[in-house]
Amino acid sequence: MDDKDKTKGEETFEEIKRMRLTLKGRDVKPLEAACSEIITRAKKKDQGYETRGPVRIPTKILRITTRKSPCGEGTNTWDRYEMRIHKRVIDILCPISVVKDITSFKMGATVDIDLSILYR
Repeated sequence: MDDKDKTKGEETFEEIKRMRLTLKGRDVKPLEAACSEIITRAKKKDQGYETRGPVRIPTKILRITTRKSPCGEGTNTWDRYEMRIHKRVIDILCPISVVKDITSFKMGATVDIDLSILYR
């Protein structure tokens, strides 16, 4: 009985960890909108958690060059296709339980989020 009384009045504090969110996308506008939404949600939370970013990583350009002619005859004409992948990195110092609250919103279908927890 004494143990229950002692823990009832005490507050439990979660350890603050560094969360690294990596956002990837083919379009810049939905990616930037998702970044700004995550940062505003992190700063509006109870304690206003510390954020760093978004850090813009250089754009990766994937290129494919193919022949236009399927049979190989005729003039040598080529089609060039490319896809650009934009990347942003955001660091947030917060407890693990808060991450779901920060990242639970509707974002563009082309935006991918990777979450990694970095221990100090």
